[in-house]
Amino acid sequence: MIVLYRLLFLPLFLLAAPYYAWRMIRRGGYARDFFHRLGGHKKLPERAEGKKRVWIQAVSVGEVEALSALVDKLLSAGNVELILTTTTSTGYEILRNKYADKAFYVGVFPFDFYFFSRRTWDNFRPDLAVLMEGELWPEHLHQARVRGIPVALINARMSDRSFRRYLRAPFIAGRILGDIAIIAASNTSDMERFIGLGADRGKIFCAGNMKFDVPSEGELSDEDRRAMKREMGFEEDSLVLLGSSTWEGEESMLLDVLGRIRALGADCRLLLVPRHAERRAHVEKTIGAISHHLRSRGKRAPDGTLVYLADTTGELRNLTKLADFAFVGKSLPPNNGGQSPLDCARSGVAMVYGPNMSNFRDICRNLEDCRAAVRVEDYGQAKSELVRLAKSADLRAQIGEAAKSWYASNVGATERCFRALNKLMGI
Repeated sequence: MIVLYRLLFLPLFLLAAPYYAWRMIRRGGYARDFFHRLGGHKKLPERAEGKKRVWIQAVSVGEVEALSALVDKLLSAGNVELILTTTTSTGYEILRNKYADKAFYVGVFPFDFYFFSRRTWDNFRPDLAVLMEGELWPEHLHQARVRGIPVALINARMSDRSFRRYLRAPFIAGRILGDIAIIAASNTSDMERFIGLGADRGKIFCAGNMKFDVPSEGELSDEDRRAMKREMGFEEDSLVLLGSSTWEGEESMLLDVLGRIRALGADCRLLLVPRHAERRAHVEKTIGAISHHLRSRGKRAPDGTLVYLADTTGELRNLTKLADFAFVGKSLPPNNGGQSPLDCARSGVAMVYGPNMSNFRDICRNLEDCRAAVRVEDYGQAKSELVRLAKSADLRAQIGEAAKSWYASNVGATERCFRALNKLMGI
């Protein structure tokens, strides 16, 4: 199977090369340390005597953030050298800012082609490789197998799209999963999906979702809340609507909602956090003549600002605390998959999202069962529900408190993953 994969990878990679070139130009930070993707990382020394070297790959921002508690637990053992890699430019920015002083090395994950992967493995020489969520890279797993290095898949989930794809090729799925030593599933539904694709029941368990264990800086004090509003050019008693990780089309919907709420006489302001900061020019064009400010031009906005565009990276969790209610992005068609509702739940912010939240299928089902979130089917319903929340402080408080309580009941996955990794390393 690996020979066929290698033969197919090269022509597909060459076909995709123009896309990567365009992405590098469009997204800016994608070009940073690009040679890491070809296996051109800094040459690493042999691991220190008595140390275990662990290589953890976290694909993007959410996974990088979720590593925080696990990184601290692994380093507290005192005998671990951590290599941390990621795939996206935004993930890499956070990786460097947050973990460079803690990890033995941070870098970008190589393309999953034989020469790039082998070069990286020969350099890193880990004792354990860890993948997060749904990353099942055949060459990466093959390089681990030929070296006799165990691989753990933690916070494991299986998206609807990936599940359908693997069902069409069960032999391939079973072969890939057979190379993984342990699978710590994020929920029981995904655990059953992995088992259905051929994962060994003896190697899989439900650990829960590590994203619940990301350390919190606590709630905003009343004074901090007032200060943040002044910084954004909002009035201290303004009602703040958050657009959380929005995608194209969703910003226009929120601007319409803002207008509707203000037409009712409420001083509502929009805190807009698009999923990709490099979309700032497009989003700003969408905002048009409405009074607005871009955070990348300075945190302090002029008084009277109606739309504060937070076109920065890694600040969503803290900004969410300021919101009175929120819309969670990538959830209304044609967008699909959804962005994380966990920041809103953690902060007790009443939230609305669309029908396309397949990346958080079980989380959203649980939120809805607890009446801790509002699911809508289309743009019209989203507008109506957001206006309804704007009108009722009691309803916002009810939904927000339910979300906060649900979140608190789901912590602990990191400790379970930590114990499993320690057992796998024999320490």
